[in-house]
This record gives sequence, C-alpha cells and structure tokens, in this order.
Amino acid sequence: MPQAANLLCREMSLLAFNRRVLAQANDERVPLLERLKFLCIVSSNLDEFFEVRMAWLKQQQKINGHLPLPNGELPQQVIHNVIAETRAIVQEQYQMFNQKLVPALQQQGIRFYRRREWSKEQTAWIEQYFHRELKPILTPIGLDPSHPFPRLMNKSLNFAVELDGKDAFGRESGMAIVQAPRILPRVVKLPSHLSEGEDGFVFLSSIMHAHIDTLFSGMEVKGCHQFRVTRDSDLTVDEEDLKNLRTAIQGELRDRQFGEAVRLEITNTCPAHVVDFLLEQFQLSEDAMYVVNGPVNLVRLMAVTDMVDKPELKFNIFRPSIPKKLRQHREKIFETLAERDVLLHHPYQSFQSVVDLVKQAAKDPAVVAIKMTIYRTGNNSDLVKALLQAALLGKQVTVVMELMARFDEETNVNWASQLEQVGAHVVYGVFGYKVHAKMALVIRRENGILKSYAHLGTGNYHQGTSRLYTDLGLLTANEPICQDVNQLFMEITGLGQPSHLNKLFQSPFTLHPMLLDKIEREMAHVQAGGQGHVMAKMNSLVEPSIIQKLYDASQAGVKIDLIVRGMCVLKPGVAGLSDNIRVRSIVGRLLEHSRVFYFGNAGKSEVFISSADWMGRNFFRRIETCVPVLDPQLKQRVIRETLTLALEDNAKAWDMQADGSYIRAYPDSPEKETNLQEILMREFSL
Repeated sequence: MPQAANLLCREMSLLAFNRRVLAQANDERVPLLERLKFLCIVSSNLDEFFEVRMAWLKQQQKINGHLPLPNGELPQQVIHNVIAETRAIVQEQYQMFNQKLVPALQQQGIRFYRRREWSKEQTAWIEQYFHRELKPILTPIGLDPSHPFPRLMNKSLNFAVELDGKDAFGRESGMAIVQAPRILPRVVKLPSHLSEGEDGFVFLSSIMHAHIDTLFSGMEVKGCHQFRVTRDSDLTVDEEDLKNLRTAIQGELRDRQFGEAVRLEITNTCPAHVVDFLLEQFQLSEDAMYVVNGPVNLVRLMAVTDMVDKPELKFNIFRPSIPKKLRQHREKIFETLAERDVLLHHPYQSFQSVVDLVKQAAKDPAVVAIKMTIYRTGNNSDLVKALLQAALLGKQVTVVMELMARFDEETNVNWASQLEQVGAHVVYGVFGYKVHAKMALVIRRENGILKSYAHLGTGNYHQGTSRLYTDLGLLTANEPICQDVNQLFMEITGLGQPSHLNKLFQSPFTLHPMLLDKIEREMAHVQAGGQGHVMAKMNSLVEPSIIQKLYDASQAGVKIDLIVRGMCVLKPGVAGLSDNIRVRSIVGRLLEHSRVFYFGNAGKSEVFISSADWMGRNFFRRIETCVPVLDPQLKQRVIRETLTLALEDNAKAWDMQADGSYIRAYPDSPEKETNLQEILMREFSL
C-alpha cells in the first residue's frame, strides 16, 4: 500500500473536477447557453458532493475523528479544506453568473428581470400569475407553539418570512416559513409582448418576494429571505434486520428527504439574526453556511436552455449513426452477430442498436430467454418495456435489478414491481454487493440448438444518458464470452461458489488480481530488456493497491498513460516515484464515461472494456465485468477512439500535476487543434 504522503485527498480531487467543469462555463468558445448549462452542472455536482461525500466526512469525524484518512489527514482537516475550496468555487460561480453570463445573455435577447426592473405591464401580469398559479398551492406556516419549525425536504426552496402584528386569531409570531413546492418552475418565462420580443424570465423567488405579504393578511412583512438546506442522502439498509430488500428500500426512500442537514444556502441579503435562527433549527455551525449572490439553486436554471429557441447559442445538433451491418440488416441482428462482433461507441453510434437487440428478442419466436442487469435505466425505458412484452409473450425473462443505485432507487423499485406483475424473474442482486455490471444475454433456439448472444457495456442501459455519456458496448455471439455471461447470471441469481470463467473477469473475485498481474507483466517485459506500456481510461482512480502497483511499474520503467475524468488520488510525475506516469482529464461537451484498459504485452497487446472504475468499491463491494476485445479491427478502434485521441487532445484536455492541480492543454495554433469528441462526432455523424 502506498504511503499516505503519496496519495491525494479524494474529496479535494473531486472538487478539482468541478473546477474543470466550471472552466467550461467560463470558456467563450463554448456556445452561450451551453455555458449556462455547465454552470448548472457544477451546482448539481456540488449538491451530490454534500449529500454524499460531505455527509460521509462528517460521520467519520463523529465516529472516527482520531483516525487519519488514506491521505494521512484527519477528517476535521479535510472538512476544513473542503469548506474553503467549495466556498471559493461557489463565489467564483456566482461572479461568473452575475458578471459574465447574465450580461452576455442579455446581449443575445435573453433577459432575467429583477423586481426593480419590472414595467407596469410586467408587474400586472406577474401579479395575476402569482394569484392564479402560485398562491393556491402555497402553505405558509407561522411559527408558534402550535406550529413548530417544519420538516423541510432536502434541497427544497424555502422562504423565511419576518412578520410583525397579530393574525385573525390573536396569534403573534415573528417568523413564518413558506416552502415552494417542487412542481413549481424556478424561472417563469414572460409572454414575448411583455419582454419586447426577447426571451424574458422572472425568478420564482422574485415573484414570491413581491407578493409574499398576500399570504399574511393584516400583518406586516418585514423581510423575506430564500434559503435551501442540503441533507445526508445516502441510503442505509441493515442486513441483520432485513426481510425484504424492496420493502426496506421503499421505507428508506421516504426518510431520505429528511436526513441530517449538512449545508445551508442563503442569500447575501439575509440578516444575521435570521441566519442564526436557521442554523439553530438545522443544528448546523457557521462552517455549514454558504452565502450566495443570486438564486440559491442554480440547478433549476437548466430549464432556461430548453425554453429558448436559439440554436446558434447551443451545440450543433449531432445525429449518431448506426453501424453499417446493423443498419443494412436491422431486422436480422442475430444473423449479423453470428458472423462478427459489433462494437458500439456511444453516443457517436446510436444506443438504438441495443434497444433493437432487446426488442427483436422480445418478439422473436426463436428466442426462449432474455437475461439483463439494470443499474440505471430511466423512467420511460424502451428496454424495460421490451422486457415486459417478452414476459407477456411467455419468454423466460430474468432481470437483476439493482435497487441500491444511488438516486435511482425509486425508479428501479417501480420497474421491478411491473416486471414481477407480468411474470418476469426479478432478482435484487447479492446483498452487500451492488450489481454494477452492464450485461444482457439473449438465448435462441436455432436448428434445434440453443445459441446465445450477449451485450457487455461500460455504461448504463439508460437511453437518456446514452446521448450525453461516452460509453462502449460489445455485441457478440462469441461462445466462451456468452457462456461466461450466463455463468455470471447463475452466480447472481442462485447460490454457490464462483466458477472459472473463459474470457471475462469479474469483481469481487478476479478483476483486481488480473489488473495487478497485467501491470506486473509489463514490469517483467521491461526487466527483460523490452518495453512496458499501460494505458487506462476511467472515471475515478482511488484504490491504493492499484496505485502502488502503478508506482512500482513507473519506477521499473513502464510507460503509463492514464485518462481519468474525475477523482484521481495518484500523484503523477513525482521524481523517483511516478516519473513515467501521465494523467489527463477530458472535460467537454460529452461526459467521458467509458472504462478501457490496455496492456502492451511486448507487441501482443490486450484491450479490455469494463463497467468498473479503479476504486475499492468497484473491486471489492460491487459485481462488475471486464471483457477482452478480441477482434483485431475492433481492438484498434478502441485504442484509437478512447486512448490515443484522448492523449493527443489539446482542446478539452487537462494535464494533472503532482499536487493535484490541473493545467489545460492548448494547441500551438488553431489548425493544430485536436478535439477528441469533435473528431469522433464528425467521423460517425450521419
């Protein structure tokens, strides 16, 4: 295991990733409305950071505060550093919004009207809107002995209202709370005739501020202050008291919205006595308070990009292609796969090919069984609908539904219920191990013999994210691989010891040892006078024993190129430790999500695609798959499209430094620019 001094802090590394996303919002080469999106993505990422990572840090401080974390720092020190960095990011974010994006949007006819800017006509329309759309569904809660401070939902928009006077019942209260229901939009678009033909918007908070007094008849409103609380949102299920996982998770979902508070966001106009009151109610210290200059939830401004019809301010429309063989023989997908493997690189190549596979399997009389894992799939999934149809048609349908997929638990519970109702076998995986593998198996009876077809991917079976995330999927009829996939399903759904697999590697049994062995083999090639080369692409790199092995390999002379989008606690380029390790991060229009592992093997290179990042949870606490790409042409495609081009990128790439900071790569001249994502979009576009 590496010494603590040789590891970076994972939370600070995650915040460094958010700085790279924020840089996209500040990049004038990015279309304006897309810059607004990136700004919103930072807020969304920070929400999850507090819900999960900060909540975890606070638990560690409370339970094991005396024990150092892997990087050698105590939880309290990490919390201190994280608070300072998140506050700096938030301050920069709001400065960017107010001083750069808002003026730039206004120049393009997209305007956010503040209360002091409303014309008489706008004021009249907004008043009517409030009374028609908002007031009927608002529930003001005056705080008194009969009405204690309400239980406010996680990340809800709320208003603390200061009052003076007595109500109709003679009750006197200095404070009331009004929660804005989530069904309400946070930005309201004005009719075009009221915004001089522009795209005019009003913040919900401004409408509430202007008309909050109508909720408290006869009383004086002395102040109205928006705030938002973020809560611990990680689900915990007690194995010792578990009888039914789905029922247990449904119970936890009800409580998630009211977990322990970890952050309070307030506007910079909120007076100190109201801040102190709110901190007391949520049992938070001032360290957990974040003061913002603008709306307390920038995430909801994402809706603006969909409400504005200005294509010139957005990324050009990209239409993914379908591989030629699948396009020419769309209704004969099994015949095509019987001839040759097919590699899909999403979103450059359409995810529809995967949907077509399951749809054809559902209606094909020759198909006798379909097996599939589901981690994330969305609320309106054509894939799950096809599985429902297959079950109704009498096929053997087995679905391994991961109920503990963070923030998708409710969706998965609903789909599981529907699948069970039509007779599908729904298995919730193995308790204590999340089923994160992405695999599907179709079994057909052909000429009296059962033949299998498999799909293995690096990303989820989610049609929505497949248009935004870069992922790889392998469609194959390779018999040893299909046998392995079926064996994995048998292990997950049944009981017994893990069996020997032909081609696949899996967590929590063989994947981690395999990677260590492959790196060790590269070291042996160097020691024998040859060359060693490791290239790997992933979302996160934090597992200590893998990092130590990479350090050892670097010192032995192995060349190591890593493309890590998010967290990386390895220190690259340290003399005597990691001289031969280079780490890059690609942050662009698409979210880099594929996991690819390359080992030079003295000219007999091996390439794998996997569902697993190089993290402890993926190696030891999840069920993951890793499959070799055997077809020479497909292997070369994977190397070029995911590794080589990423290492050559000088448009959206960032080079990691030994201290965990990143320096953006720039081309020597515009004509020498290499943009990985743009190149592939051009090559695969219809």
